[in-house]
Amino acid sequence: MAKNPKNTEKNKKPGENKAAKFFKRLGAGFKGIISELKKVSWPTFGKVMAQTGVVLVVVLFFLVITGAFDTGLTALLRLLLNQ
Repeated sequence: MAKNPKNTEKNKKPGENKAAKFFKRLGAGFKGIISELKKVSWPTFGKVMAQTGVVLVVVLFFLVITGAFDTGLTALLRLLLNQ
């Protein structure tokens, strides 16, 4: 039996196989991403708003603490430098 010359590796262009593999891998990657995103348990809007409120309260708390600490250290530095 004679081999079909169209199927031999010698007749293919050098970059042709690499491009095909790249796009196959890219497609498989997107399928994997979509598959994983379907498994994600997305929070409800209410839960997101509640958690956002908690974050804002904690940030404001530490803002007050840091501001008070800064004011105290500034006052101490002024006392030490006699200004």
